[in-house]
Amino acid sequence: MFATVFFEHIILEVPRTRIYRRLGYRRGVTEITDKRAAEVEKYISEALNLIRLRGTGRRLPLQDKNEAQIVLGGGTGDEVLQSRRLSRFFGECQEAVLMGATAGHEIMAAIAEDTDGGHLTRGVVLDATASEMVDAALDWIMSYFARVLRRERKALTEKRFSAGYGDFQLENQQTMFRLLELERIEVQITETFLLVPEKSVTALAGVKGFD
Repeated sequence: MFATVFFEHIILEVPRTRIYRRLGYRRGVTEITDKRAAEVEKYISEALNLIRLRGTGRRLPLQDKNEAQIVLGGGTGDEVLQSRRLSRFFGECQEAVLMGATAGHEIMAAIAEDTDGGHLTRGVVLDATASEMVDAALDWIMSYFARVLRRERKALTEKRFSAGYGDFQLENQQTMFRLLELERIEVQITETFLLVPEKSVTALAGVKGFD
């Protein structure tokens, strides 16, 4: 059984294009003045100083699968994730990689302070930067596992699947939270299965052997 891997300091290239896209800017379509660009870049830099990317990942065998669910071997017992779309997503995979990442509490406190204080532009840029950075952290974790799997002549699916998408109900996030030991990276889960701090995410990807 594979142990949970913890990533305490994820360092990655800033996904500026994705941040600007989230802010509504489109290259060649949306014009942005030099003054506004400088303001946005200033707030992105401030956001990066507040974000602490941490993550966790875990490989688990796919014990069983039918059209409505997948069953993972979790060590203390089988873990069932209910979703027809997730079952189709896993196809011929033999394992799953579970992953989670967070931007931390400090950035969320700053976003709340800006929103309450009326500094809406700064708050929006901080929010967009945190969202894209934590999503990029999942990309980084996937790359880590892809490198490990390559040495075993296995491959990771290019795409990932998250609770709350399609018929993969948010309730499944409770299982993800427990298996990934997210409390170890200071993430909690509410009674309605939302992760705290808000800029925290989980996802699954599939593992299969090379053809």
